[in-house]
Amino acid sequence: MNLLFKPNPMSLMAFLCLILLCLTPLMADEDTPTVYDALKEYDFPVGLLPKGVVGYDLDKATGKFSAYLNGTCSFSLENSYQLRYKSTITGIISRDKLTNLKGVSVKVLLFWINIVEVVRDGEELEFSVGILSANFAIDNFVECAQCGCGLDCVNNQVTRIKTNAFVSSS
Repeated sequence: MNLLFKPNPMSLMAFLCLILLCLTPLMADEDTPTVYDALKEYDFPVGLLPKGVVGYDLDKATGKFSAYLNGTCSFSLENSYQLRYKSTITGIISRDKLTNLKGVSVKVLLFWINIVEVVRDGEELEFSVGILSANFAIDNFVECAQCGCGLDCVNNQVTRIKTNAFVSSS
């Protein structure tokens, strides 16, 4: 009696197809753009969101988006700007413009104020909190800040951002 298994060509093909079907979702995940890729598609720098976004939804027809973090995230920039991200950030994105933004706030004096809009104008980003806005050079957002320590996590110090900011009423 021969104990060696000799598969026929059809069962071998079926087995290979099964393996390919199982691996396809894994390979597709590698090709799926990240939220940071999506920001770049709309002409925004990746540093608008902190490191650690675990997922996102984007309706390309309407521009409605949601980005998800594992929890709230906060850090300081320039020793005076404190930013806070909720675990879910939503809004509407279009080329050079984020509107109806929810889930991102900045601390001004003693109060947390929601950032409601971000507009790219050339090499600057204008952050609006309603009637007030501030402009920053886009170079400040080429890398993502990390929750807790901002941009300088090695020394646990906050890196200063270059300001070209002014406050104006909209």
